[in-house]
Amino acid sequence: MGVKVGVAGASGYAGGELLRLLAGHPEFDLVAATAHSQAGSAISEIHPHLTGLDLITKPTAPEAFDGADLVFLALPHGQSAALAQQLPESVRIVDIGADFRLSDGAQWERYYGGPHAGTWTYGLPELPGQREKIANSTRVANTGCYAVTTILALAPLIAAGLADPEDVVVVAASGTSGAGKSAKVNLLGSEVMGSLSTYKTGRHQHVPEIKQATGARSLSFTPVLAPMPRGILATVTARPLTGDDPHEVLKNAYANDPFVHVLAADHWPQTASVGGSNAVHLQATRDVDSGRIIAVSASDNLGKGAAGQAVQNANLMFGLPETTGLQIYGVAP
Repeated sequence: MGVKVGVAGASGYAGGELLRLLAGHPEFDLVAATAHSQAGSAISEIHPHLTGLDLITKPTAPEAFDGADLVFLALPHGQSAALAQQLPESVRIVDIGADFRLSDGAQWERYYGGPHAGTWTYGLPELPGQREKIANSTRVANTGCYAVTTILALAPLIAAGLADPEDVVVVAASGTSGAGKSAKVNLLGSEVMGSLSTYKTGRHQHVPEIKQATGARSLSFTPVLAPMPRGILATVTARPLTGDDPHEVLKNAYANDPFVHVLAADHWPQTASVGGSNAVHLQATRDVDSGRIIAVSASDNLGKGAAGQAVQNANLMFGLPETTGLQIYGVAP
């Protein structure tokens, strides 16, 4: 018997992706899954692609995880803290929601509303020194999907003194699964297909997280809803402060990171290349007209942006190779 694992919020897209990854993980044994309105249903009824995984979901309550060594919280923002407080200190937790990501309580209240629950170790291993902090933590706050895609493109450029932290602009397109599984008129197929639209324009909740992790001080972020199920493509531009090559800066920063691939010159990231994986593809250049730095990043919002990242963090927390049970390469076509 390996590490006994539970998933709270197993009926959502991120929860379903977690279940898929855990079903194939050699060291993690899924022993409990909870849902809200679908409690009492078999996993295979909620997620037909997981036929054969016939664990019955329970209501989301602390007793559902009795005996678990690790619990993933895949709950809506603002709902993780109450459950986390009721779980024993001996249980390690990875929260996929936003409750514990931010260190500034005022920023939480500004973007999410309500009281700030506190701050856990930030779950992005590729940031300098963060692997060790995650490995030594029992409580880890997973990254946001837009956030991780943007942070990995931007953080090394600011850290190297190349990108001006006072002048960063991001436009990022995401698939519809990033909005969750709840029925919403604006996410109906007839509303989304053949159309692009911005949303939460000028006020997206991942802005303070990106600034916190990268050191950016002024950030304009525009999210775009794209007619595809999953994937994020982020285009990050910044005013340069030095003449260094942004492509080389990214290559050097991620030379030893298994999930981050800086593509060869003139090869540009695409969401199809990272689908179903925990990988991020990066590229960077300079605009020949304005001279601005352009960095493009692609990820699977349910992979590196949610469930895959959570499993990577959990692997580190239990002393496992961080690639255990995760795909480095995407699925094509």
